[in-house]
Amino acid sequence: MTGLAADARASRNARGQLLRAGLAPVVCALVLLGLLTGWVASGGAGTIARVRIKITSASLAMPVTPDGPVYAYLVVENLGAADTLESATVPGARQVRIVRHDGSAAGSGRILANLAIPANGSLSLNPMGPDIELIGAHLVYGQEVSLTLTFASAGRVSVEATVTPPGTP
Repeated sequence: MTGLAADARASRNARGQLLRAGLAPVVCALVLLGLLTGWVASGGAGTIARVRIKITSASLAMPVTPDGPVYAYLVVENLGAADTLESATVPGARQVRIVRHDGSAAGSGRILANLAIPANGSLSLNPMGPDIELIGAHLVYGQEVSLTLTFASAGRVSVEATVTPPGTP
């Protein structure tokens, strides 16, 4: 019986060690989960505001003069929280900037740092209001060009824009 009793004691001892070894990671995980829950509840993780942007009717109007600016016209639909259009890029353009034409499409517009996009709303970039001006872009009528818009919250959103005749959105 001594051999059986020793085996039983050794088995209980091994189970105890195994239980203690497995218990430490479980306790650590529970403590970490509690700390993370407190951090999120206190606002330390920030807020969750889903921002979804949809770009429609994207076009690039050829310049009126050979070396003139190309204008990007499109509609930005915001399907979530308010956001801000901060910049745009087009391959091959020397400079891309956000501008506003107040009532007239003639001449360069006033340069803007950004454009506010209302929550669950839309913004039309068109010849008579805000639009995107491309300097030094050499485009061909009918060409599809990748236009990437950068938003404060939504990040980068790319769309294919068709090159159209001058002045046509």
